Amino acid sequence: MNAMPGLPLAGVRVLDFSRVLAGPLCGMVLGDFGADVIKVEHPGRGDDTRDWGLRVGQTETAYFNSMNRNKRSIALDLQTPEGQATAKALAAQCDVVIQNFKFGGMEKLGLGYEQLKADNPRLIYCSVSGYNRGGSEAARPGYDLVVQGEAGLMALNGEATQPPLKFGVAAVDLMTGMYSAQAVLAALYQRERTGTGRHVEMALFDCGLMITAYYGLEALLMGEDPPRYGNAHPSIVPYGVFDAADGPIVITVGNNAQFQRFCTEVIERPELAADERFKTNLGRSAHRAELLPVLHAELARRPRAQLLAALSAAGIPCGEVLGLHEALTSPRAVEGGLVTVQPHPVAGSTHVLAPPYRIDGERLPVRRPPPQLGADTEAVLQELLGDQRPGRS
Repeated sequence: MNAMPGLPLAGVRVLDFSRVLAGPLCGMVLGDFGADVIKVEHPGRGDDTRDWGLRVGQTETAYFNSMNRNKRSIALDLQTPEGQATAKALAAQCDVVIQNFKFGGMEKLGLGYEQLKADNPRLIYCSVSGYNRGGSEAARPGYDLVVQGEAGLMALNGEATQPPLKFGVAAVDLMTGMYSAQAVLAALYQRERTGTGRHVEMALFDCGLMITAYYGLEALLMGEDPPRYGNAHPSIVPYGVFDAADGPIVITVGNNAQFQRFCTEVIERPELAADERFKTNLGRSAHRAELLPVLHAELARRPRAQLLAALSAAGIPCGEVLGLHEALTSPRAVEGGLVTVQPHPVAGSTHVLAPPYRIDGERLPVRRPPPQLGADTEAVLQELLGDQRPGRS
């Protein structure tokens, strides 16, 4: 097993049956922390995302690569008795199983939690589904965009004058993957004390509802949907995206002292800070319709560089609004080592985002670039099962 001794999950083995985004992200997080993550894929088509977006090499895409670093790939046909027997034998030697098959699908293959637990009572088994597996909608398939609509996320996103808007990325899938990894880590920690595995069950809808956060609680408090503010903040003023003379910037005035400095040192309008309507954030929020047009006009007269310098000098958090490519190639991203270039046997090289985690001052490494389909099948089966693999006499 290829584990780095200094990593927190070195020695932990994960069998990842999941595909697309939420489950694979959970597996990637565990792999980033040092677990040996074995991704099980269909021999012909692999993970669905191998066919989504821009192609890299022959079997990968940018979409697939974004969720599958630090993993090995094995190809198994789970519709065959041999494939099912091999998967079951592998699970008996793993610490964690991740799956997001349709409800009841893994049980039909003989790979459900109770079935695998019989051979491996220490197993942490993570099931990711669209909806509560114990509820009336257990059999419904889960899709990020559907849940964004059902969880009220599209209703809180975008400008008030426009229709409901989805997030630019699959936010529900991403958060579900992160929540799932947290739950698996908690179960692993408990297992070290009890010796017993657990069945972790995660639902996209549950996680999507959690993303509503303070907006959700305000909706319950009001008994109706809060207003949508686009790039502005529902509770803090001024806080959002503003147009300088030569481009957009982000300004986040987080407290009353910062607003005082903003008015006096940045836009040179001290009378605004002295206005009873604007002295407190609650007042500014209540009177945002009177305040914001004045601020927009003042900011639009000044170039971005001047504003950013003045805001920084006044201790007010601020920043440029960059394009995506600009952000990924910015000095900040380069200095942080956030984008790596990995060798690729077909494409020559490919970009892979680095893990966001730092431990003891060091960023966790990309130990393995996203794998080609089935590239590690023989190595993994020989390593874990040897001559005992199903189908061998």
